[in-house]
Amino acid sequence: MTRSTRERIVAEALRLFADRGYAATSVAEIEAASGLSPGAGGLYRHFRSKEEVLAAAIREHITRTREQLSTYLQQASALHDEPLAARLSLACQVGLAKMREEQDLIRVLFRDLDQFPDLVAEMREGIVNPLYDGIATWLSAQPELADADEDWPAIASILGGAVVNYWLANESLYEPPKRIDESRFVAAWARLALGLISADRTPA
Repeated sequence: MTRSTRERIVAEALRLFADRGYAATSVAEIEAASGLSPGAGGLYRHFRSKEEVLAAAIREHITRTREQLSTYLQQASALHDEPLAARLSLACQVGLAKMREEQDLIRVLFRDLDQFPDLVAEMREGIVNPLYDGIATWLSAQPELADADEDWPAIASILGGAVVNYWLANESLYEPPKRIDESRFVAAWARLALGLISADRTPA
């Protein structure tokens, strides 16, 4: 599908911000990367400033994340016949895929977003917290856990945090911790999740 000029500006700006940094990326460079004449002011026909381009990128990711989360929760409800360990493994794989999808935005977050506290708040409330809420909602909806009295948000923070840490370590250090490949991480994550969830439910 052909992207509109506005979509190209947002996508290329985010890529440049991730690669070079927000401050080091000029409007002219964004225009050139978007197929516009650099320095001719084409960006300003769609956005008032470079910061507004960054805000648009964040808001587009927020919208997409909400749609993806809703779709996944609906699809996951059809997988109840699969073993819980298999469903947990799939959830972990989905989480890692989401981190890869958001890698440019995550780079900008850690490099530059301290300059924009309002945008950080939008990311926190629009992407981060809904994802953790989604994990908690998904866990609590599993048939095996229907009668479990668990602190699902806290468990979700542990499991989600493990996925985030694994991806960030792999991204920043150019290899996963202890060279544990993704398949091993997913398998261990699922086993840990089963333990966290069932520990207090196992008779002494």
